[in-house]
Amino acid sequence: PVTAGSIVVPFGHVIGNEKWRGSEIAQKLQGKVRLVFEDGLGLVDFHLSNRTCILYISEADLVAGDEFKRRLVRFRNASSLGGIVIVERTQISDQYFLAVQKLVVLELGMVLLPVANQGEASQLITQLVSFYVREQSKEQSSNPFLRKQRSQLAEPAVFRTVQQIPGVGKTKALLLLQQFGSIHRICNASVKELEPVVGQAVAQQIHSF
Repeated sequence: PVTAGSIVVPFGHVIGNEKWRGSEIAQKLQGKVRLVFEDGLGLVDFHLSNRTCILYISEADLVAGDEFKRRLVRFRNASSLGGIVIVERTQISDQYFLAVQKLVVLELGMVLLPVANQGEASQLITQLVSFYVREQSKEQSSNPFLRKQRSQLAEPAVFRTVQQIPGVGKTKALLLLQQFGSIHRICNASVKELEPVVGQAVAQQIHSF
């Protein structure tokens, strides 16, 4: 199942695909988040919330050929979930990284986060889960009219990804997301549109990147 609501993720839990049981990533998550394994998650590796899940692409997947691309496209076509793609960027897999970035971010409009290994991936998942827990707690006690806007701007993976652009730090990442609303729109913005938000030099850097 890859539709929102088909998997209900309990507050503060992560639901992992059975195939990850016993892996380094699972061992490192134990004790930091409440990890539950399930069969039948299909294309998804980890569910972080009812609407957000992770697809993990390992070094081995990248070297093995195009199967992972088919999986990503199938997920995007069949899913109403927000997918975060975690990719192992190592010395061996680095040569494939730009092509993966282009497919995931530009063509499929998903968030891409590079990690060096499974240990780093587990830290990232832990951070994302604690963010969702904080956001859900806030939402339960906040004005419903402000919810939508805040959650969109504060989506942690999107925010982190924008910060990966050369010359963009936390403040500029926030300004860009407030102005353009999505990574896709930032990618398609002209230097002229970017300049008023971040200045001429950084606008040029973002555009070339």
